[in-house]
Amino acid sequence: MTDAWKILLIEDEPQMRRFLRTSLGTTAHTLLEAPTASEGLALAAERKPDVVLLDLGLPDMEGLDVVKRLREWTRTPIIVISARHGDEQKVAALDAGADDYLTKPFSLPELLARIRVARRHATMTAARGDAVVIAGDLRIDLGSRIVTRAGEEVRLTPVEYKLLAALARNAGRVMTYQQLLKEVWGEHYTRHKEYLHVYVGHLRGKLERESARPEFLLTEAGVGYRLKA
Repeated sequence: MTDAWKILLIEDEPQMRRFLRTSLGTTAHTLLEAPTASEGLALAAERKPDVVLLDLGLPDMEGLDVVKRLREWTRTPIIVISARHGDEQKVAALDAGADDYLTKPFSLPELLARIRVARRHATMTAARGDAVVIAGDLRIDLGSRIVTRAGEEVRLTPVEYKLLAALARNAGRVMTYQQLLKEVWGEHYTRHKEYLHVYVGHLRGKLERESARPEFLLTEAGVGYRLKA
């Protein structure tokens, strides 16, 4: 049985608030509603929700600024829900600290699935210092820095391991090109996407059954990469 969640919706569109209020009314989850950024930030601090659903087009503050304000003090999962379809918006939201980006319109089952993934990722991240991440027959031991596939150790270069470890620590979550480049190569390399393409190709060659049809190291077109674990 799914745990009951306290969901904070920061959304100025009455239709969207009504849709979620009605849909979630048949579940055990609690919906907190805020039509403005200022009300949403206050509710987040007061009620400590399990997940935040955030629209980008708010009347009193840009949604990306709300993400940044929340990330100053909480790691609560944030899922952006927006009618803006461009990759640039998705990348900006994820870079600001959002966990996921869901484009309107969407169904309730899809939203609940995204919430489950975001909450699972947050729980795993909190305890992942020396964790083992498993994807199929791929095993990544972050404590011992050992990677095995089907029980056989896979030899990785230091850069390959650093890239894989970054994805493993965020398994299930999309990491943008800029986030990965900054974490693996440093601040001055965030425009060098070609580095990622090359090293992801190397990792797929060593870890995937068919590098041309990856099962674990997935591409999110125009945004970044995700480890499916």
